Amino acid sequence: MSDPRHDLRVKIVQQLFALSFSNTKDQLIEAKTKKIVDNTSKINKLVKKYAPKYPLDKIAKVDLAILQLAVYELIFEQKEPSKVIIDEAIELAKELGGEKTFSFVNAVLGKIYTDNSKV
Repeated sequence: MSDPRHDLRVKIVQQLFALSFSNTKDQLIEAKTKKIVDNTSKINKLVKKYAPKYPLDKIAKVDLAILQLAVYELIFEQKEPSKVIIDEAIELAKELGGEKTFSFVNAVLGKIYTDNSKV
């Protein structure tokens, strides 16, 4: 049986991926996808900061969508423990991304988590 939270995350990544090709926001999208889109500039600044060797336009669109979802959940939403969010992002990367996506996603999110969890 599939986890409904995982299924929703897959759907959101697919929506973010589709939106990366079309600027139309008239598509039917999840409320959470809209919140991510509304915060894209802030999210992308974090991705740029923590993956400085990879310009956003050089990151595979699906990888960027996974990062955008995870950064949103880590920084803006904070409904689940950070380690759960990162683990889920790694699973999404293994399922939807390329061969090395999961290690890239893990490295970027690990840095974001470490820098932003200091109190």
